Amino acid sequence: MSDPLAPLLDLEGVAAAVKSAQEAVFAVHRHPVNLRGAAATAAEASVRAARASAAIEGADPEIPADAAVTDPVLAGALRVAEALEPLLPTWRRAPWQALARMHVLAAADLTEDLNALGRPQAGTAARLELLARFVTGGTSVPGVVLTAVVHGELMAVRPFGLADGVVARAAARLTMVATGVDPKSLTVPEVAYLRQARRYREAVERFASGEPAGVRDWLLFSCETLRKGAREARGIAEAAG
Repeated sequence: MSDPLAPLLDLEGVAAAVKSAQEAVFAVHRHPVNLRGAAATAAEASVRAARASAAIEGADPEIPADAAVTDPVLAGALRVAEALEPLLPTWRRAPWQALARMHVLAAADLTEDLNALGRPQAGTAARLELLARFVTGGTSVPGVVLTAVVHGELMAVRPFGLADGVVARAAARLTMVATGVDPKSLTVPEVAYLRQARRYREAVERFASGEPAGVRDWLLFSCETLRKGAREARGIAEAAG
């Protein structure tokens, strides 16, 4: 059976951009601070990613120094970030379950309808099932490409109708770890999404169109932000050193 994602690598410029992005991530993994032990830098990356992800949704990304987080979107993003490592095995074998759990964590403070938490909306099952097939081994494309597809699909489908952006970006982080793109979860592409929020939204819309040019634009944008996320990770490592 042919790989339905394989043709994406034939889109102009995509293969080269994927290679460049992966090299940038691997380079930051070789930073001396990360070679000695990346737990601290990964923890900082996780918090920065959660704050940026929440800010993209309009939340206040500041974490109070001496009080609990009260912004419901930021609180949810931080809960999801904390849960990602434990969720990794579930993501690899049952992505639907991981997505449901992430949604419960992300949207818990955003609705009083508990029945809506973790339950995809009607009409989204077929695309989610296809996405789950890719995540569980149904494609052999590089992890950078699969990460972009996971991210783009979840942003396009918006399966829950609430907190979908936070869930989509968290799923992308899980995919980077699961595929070996960023095994220590050091990069912070979320900061690049935030700094280019308008381009980010436009790129998602082009991907959602399904047109080859739009898909290509999204893949190239994803590679660009991954390189910038690696630069952010280098900054974290240098500050820790």
